Amino acid sequence: MTDALVQTKRRIVHRTRGSTHGPITRLMSPSDLGEMVKPFVFLDLFETEAGQMNMPIHPHSGIATVTVFTKGDVRFDDPDAGEGTIAYGGVEWSRAGGGMWHGKELSPGSSRRFQGFQLWIALPPELENGPSESQYLEAPAMKHLGPATVIVGAHEGLESSVHAPAGINYLLVTLKPGETWSYQPPSGHSVTWLAIAQGTLDAGERMSAGEMVVFEGGGAPLELTAAGDTDAVFVLGSAVPHPHELHLGRYSVHTSAEALASGERRIAELGAKLASAGDRRTASGATPVFR
Repeated sequence: MTDALVQTKRRIVHRTRGSTHGPITRLMSPSDLGEMVKPFVFLDLFETEAGQMNMPIHPHSGIATVTVFTKGDVRFDDPDAGEGTIAYGGVEWSRAGGGMWHGKELSPGSSRRFQGFQLWIALPPELENGPSESQYLEAPAMKHLGPATVIVGAHEGLESSVHAPAGINYLLVTLKPGETWSYQPPSGHSVTWLAIAQGTLDAGERMSAGEMVVFEGGGAPLELTAAGDTDAVFVLGSAVPHPHELHLGRYSVHTSAEALASGERRIAELGAKLASAGDRRTASGATPVFR
């Protein structure tokens, strides 16, 4: 395991290992830690064999999902986005808006095993019942600065191509042994957290792979120095706090009861159309997002 040293002026106020069911560790849900770090409301760490991709098709509204990989690769095959490979540094961004059904739009790639994170972001009122869209961006299309890939938002003048709301940063970082990296949250980003896929971190308290930690509010920088003999791999999120209450459905998160009801009606309508659409699989075996 990697040992790493994290120096920060902000103390850790919450830490979790979530709950593990099979290949998925749920680190955060909208009904628990998501209340503390919204607009980030859900986070899964997954690791499985490529042949075991068996996520059922399911709906969402009011959120965007962000999927990144820390090991291995997968394929996408979409009528609107074309075909390609998402590996480390690439991203699948799906803005559910008023409603979508997904779950099988990615198919196994060339690697036997893969690991990654899926994050949900609560959308603001102007987007939560709006159009749905997806982006599949391969690693060469993403912005990189040192060890950090800018998945969502902007970092040190580099802006992601992902069509995300303003006020949200999400970075994928790998530190090589002995490498130092610091993160200065933008003005107003008082929500800051990180989750570790591989390695061990020390922020006054030791953290290891499979943990998520939340830092106290404020804008002080984080400084990280990897000290072990293997890479440390993690994701880091910072944001302007989401000022709205979370209204929860089974697969939906909205800012009001009315917006939730609208999203769930739209999901039901799409579900009926999906049921009559038949087998929509592409030649690669993927089933495109239904919207």
